[in-house]
Amino acid sequence: MEALSATLWSLAAPGMTPKALRAAVRERHPEASKKDVVRAAFYALIDARSQDGQTLDALHRFALAERAPSDEPAEAIGKRRKKKHSRATEAARTETAVTETAVTETAVTEIVATETAEAA
Repeated sequence: MEALSATLWSLAAPGMTPKALRAAVRERHPEASKKDVVRAAFYALIDARSQDGQTLDALHRFALAERAPSDEPAEAIGKRRKKKHSRATEAARTETAVTETAVTETAVTEIVATETAEAA
């Protein structure tokens, strides 16, 4: 980890793409996996022996860019919005509910009346 970290510090330069930096590290450390290189980049940031701000920024961009899978689309994060219903739709739903209630009450009244008549 420390050897990879030192290599990253020596190779990182402002404007260097993550792909180019990863390729340069793999030339010196062919046995290192991508995961090892990313961990070493974060280790180098945490260790931060150098005070060179540009190198530190380059390492930071590399570590963040390589940490996330590049073949998956980015996920949008935010609040889910409720569906907006038009007033006409809401009015129709309310009217339907009222009508269904009235029909049910009428049917119950008729059933009770029929049962009462049959019982008498």
